Amino acid sequence: MSLNIFVSPRFLSIVTAGLICCAAIPSLAKGDISLPSPETTGGIPLMEAISARASNRSFAHKSLTPQVISNMLYAAFGISHEDKHTIPTARNKKDLKVFVVKADGAYLYKPQENKLEQVSPDDLRPLLAKQSFVLEAPLTLVYVGSDSETAAMHAGSAYQNVGLFAASVGLNNVVRGSFDRKGLAKELKLNRDEVVLISQTVGWPK
Repeated sequence: MSLNIFVSPRFLSIVTAGLICCAAIPSLAKGDISLPSPETTGGIPLMEAISARASNRSFAHKSLTPQVISNMLYAAFGISHEDKHTIPTARNKKDLKVFVVKADGAYLYKPQENKLEQVSPDDLRPLLAKQSFVLEAPLTLVYVGSDSETAAMHAGSAYQNVGLFAASVGLNNVVRGSFDRKGLAKELKLNRDEVVLISQTVGWPK
């Protein structure tokens, strides 16, 4: 006995459109995180953020949302217009990498794709915790570059932007140089010519 099933053209068009849409979504490797588009408006006026910017070492056990992380990384080293970064880059070298270290792993920020590429599934925060308050914060940004003056300049511009962003949304932050540099470089799988420049711990105040 044969069974004839009628499938309407409308149903077929919906299914086809869905398959095309799914195929257009770039696949993520296991552990990678796709970030929401950064919000490029809002916050308090610039002069108020400059006045409010401060270093704070007290953090609540409260995660940052993907949106806040996306906005923060955009401020640090995102792409603003015409393939330009949100910070100036000397000689257009752009020799800066921003890593995000959280309890669930360490990630490299990919500004062009606006995603986090996992480089380690381990909690690397103990390598940053020569000061114990680091373990209370949800994340630390790690700025990496070549061993050159330009890379240090870029890191300074990036963490200043993040400090102003933190002030504008009510986050605490502190820039820190006290951590296990060799251990961190190994776990982040840095190239031979790359060095850990500085770190910046960020989170909500207690």
